[in-house]
Amino acid sequence: MAPPLTRSLAWADEGTDIFARVLSGLADEELRAPSRLEGWSRAHVVAHAAANAEALCNLVAWARTGVETPMYASREQRDADIETGSRRTAPELRDWFTTSAAALRADLDELSQEQWEHRVRTGQGRMVEATQVPWMRAREVLIHAVDLGAGVSFADLPEGFLHDLVDDVVAQRTAAVAEGGHPVLWLHDEAGERTWRIGEPDDPPASPEARGTAAELAAYLTGRGDAGSAPALPRWL
Repeated sequence: MAPPLTRSLAWADEGTDIFARVLSGLADEELRAPSRLEGWSRAHVVAHAAANAEALCNLVAWARTGVETPMYASREQRDADIETGSRRTAPELRDWFTTSAAALRADLDELSQEQWEHRVRTGQGRMVEATQVPWMRAREVLIHAVDLGAGVSFADLPEGFLHDLVDDVVAQRTAAVAEGGHPVLWLHDEAGERTWRIGEPDDPPASPEARGTAAELAAYLTGRGDAGSAPALPRWL
């Protein structure tokens, strides 16, 4: 469940700035150090963020022209491109992130009101309106700014984004409950006094609970933290 378009665009812009700031604070040799994602260096994270912008440009082109243009040729090609991209030099990686992000923002600015409503397919195979593309980008740059492991945590991300993120992931995980293999549970933001439920009202009673700040719940829901005795969750994306 993406937030409204104007807010999604703002989060994508702010996320790009945050990611760029974290990236600029890393020395070239530090890009080869491990990230917070198992098996990936920081260079892998940067390559993924840059390649993601290019892939989302494909969806924007699809929305603008009506010609089906998938994000990636295949999952295997996506992974291979990230692996190859991670071996670029540090200056090349920095430039790739900057230019691809700028190209995506410029492409988004060209969409008409009608084109924003055209449907495109995400990397997970869901058909969505193009209005969801900026939110997809916002998630990528803000979450991966944390994954760089360079001093930024979920607690440093905008609180409004964290609540939008929890809303979104709860909606996705609720859909997964209906398909089986996902626990029903309650989430409680102890600081913001908000409550979410993964599962629909007619699902079995939700006894497991996860409590914490919005930042802690967002980390838990996206597979980047735990929540005490709350159950482990299946993969998010």
